[in-house]
Amino acid sequence: MKVLLLENVHPVAAETFRRNGFEVEVRPGSLSEADLVEALAGVSVLGIRSNTKVTEAVLDAAPDLRAIGCFCIGTNQVDLTHATKRGLGVFNAPFSNTRSVVELVIGEILALARRLPEKTQRMHDGVWDKSAKGAYETRGRTLGIVGYGNIGTQLSNMAEAIGLRVAFYDTADRLAHGNAQRMGSLDELLEVSDFVSIHVDGRPGNAGLFGAEQFARMKPGSVFVNASRGMVVDDLALREHILSGHLSGAAIDVFPIEPKAQGDLFESPLRGLDNVILTPHVGGSTGEAQEEIGTFVSGKLTAYLASGATALSVNLPAVAPAPREGSYRMALLHRNVPGVLASINRTLAEAGANVVGQSLATRGELGYVVTDTDVPMSPETLESLRHVAEAVHLETWPEDAAG
Repeated sequence: MKVLLLENVHPVAAETFRRNGFEVEVRPGSLSEADLVEALAGVSVLGIRSNTKVTEAVLDAAPDLRAIGCFCIGTNQVDLTHATKRGLGVFNAPFSNTRSVVELVIGEILALARRLPEKTQRMHDGVWDKSAKGAYETRGRTLGIVGYGNIGTQLSNMAEAIGLRVAFYDTADRLAHGNAQRMGSLDELLEVSDFVSIHVDGRPGNAGLFGAEQFARMKPGSVFVNASRGMVVDDLALREHILSGHLSGAAIDVFPIEPKAQGDLFESPLRGLDNVILTPHVGGSTGEAQEEIGTFVSGKLTAYLASGATALSVNLPAVAPAPREGSYRMALLHRNVPGVLASINRTLAEAGANVVGQSLATRGELGYVVTDTDVPMSPETLESLRHVAEAVHLETWPEDAAG
């Protein structure tokens, strides 16, 4: 099977695939829709980061594709609904760059509290400006975290360790870490926080979460940090509240529109503002994080293709089947309705195949069942399974499992 890796995925991923017998092609940048369609001819596994858009048209033009790896946290660059209809497993790295993002945010909070962007720029301009004006310690001040998931909770722990008080707001029920205080509403959090850091996902409902109204509710002189998704923030509204002095600074790592390639022109209304840190989407861009992402995602993909394991898949029900030891395996993705498992087992029994292992999981409207038998399934049996009324997609192991 062939793997295509784009956007400078860490070399450890290619090493993992090659070690497991895959043919690997590596390309440094992202591809346009037309170029991606052309490149996917004969490709079974696609590995991307955040800039490559895997649309319905791309998926329909890639009949050989079996799995997609997002070597990052976000997956909104992939049409997950259509990928699932095709029976493709999609995997990401929800935890691997957490520490790196949190360290960046903590560093930015400390830098903005001391007005270091402004100080260092004046030094580069040849101006000695030794003044404490506008600079302060963070100890005892309040960090408000919007989105208390993997990154938000680790940020909470690290912030407390350096003396910050922590408040958080999340639409889901979350357990508070340490002495963090859960706030009943976003407005309540904004009104008490000296620093506000955003850590939400890319679901459509989060678009435009922060605009003029939210910035106006923040404390005068407070600081805003966004290392989550560019579409969450109205950059023009942020610019106005920095220029007015209502906010004393900001650190932005993600933008509504980001350049496609290294060295491309970056345009933003936030350029040129005092005490504003702009970074090119590097929250997770450390050697440690990228190596861990490369290891994690390639490992999940190879396990999926070797055994049907879907643990931590973005779009498929989570099944962790036992190792296949001499048995013949099939995995059926199906609509989650009563009677599917009975139909599968009846079909196998009629074919004289004894079930020696079976794992089932459901997720919303989908079910996923991995079944091991003691004999290979005939082409006729596999065809019958593919035509089970609620079947979506069928895979077999070994690939020549039909007897």
